[in-house]
Amino acid sequence: MIKRRAKVRIDTERLVLRLPQHSDYRAWVALRSQSRDFLQPWEPTWSEDHLTRKSFTNRVIWSERTYKNDSGMPVFLFRREDDALLGALTLDNVRRGAAQAGTIGYWIGAPYARQGYMKEAIAGMVHHAFMKLNLSRIEAACLQENAASRGALEKAGFKYEGVAQAYLQINGRWRNHVLYSALRNDRRGQTNVGLV
Repeated sequence: MIKRRAKVRIDTERLVLRLPQHSDYRAWVALRSQSRDFLQPWEPTWSEDHLTRKSFTNRVIWSERTYKNDSGMPVFLFRREDDALLGALTLDNVRRGAAQAGTIGYWIGAPYARQGYMKEAIAGMVHHAFMKLNLSRIEAACLQENAASRGALEKAGFKYEGVAQAYLQINGRWRNHVLYSALRNDRRGQTNVGLV
């Protein structure tokens, strides 16, 4: 196992990606509350304590442990110009050995959607995963009708791979997801899959 320091930072043109900290709670709860209706169609059902300080504290502890154990890298996205919290991106389920792969998931607050921030964050994380973490494959999945998410993945260089039946429980229902991947040495060319 690789021993990691808890401090991590990925810089992109407009963003800083870093592990969540306890001091981020107010910004996080405000953004999640404000974006609830926007996010819920695309996410698992929120638990009753989802927005509580205790739940957030557990999230911070989990994020630090995940990074230190080399099993993932959960980060928050901050805009450089004003340090506003925009959303989050998690590289998770890191598999070492022969696989050298991981999975990403993400969300962005409603006020910051469709401005290219998530595409930029995904590209930054993928670059970091390939160059610093020595991964070879990054996987992602989203609902077929989530055109914004599919577009962000495709613009960040991910290629369509297929459909997983009843892949995740989203908003209380088992839902099919489209699968994408980015490869460190990808010779597949542009994806030809249109956004449905």
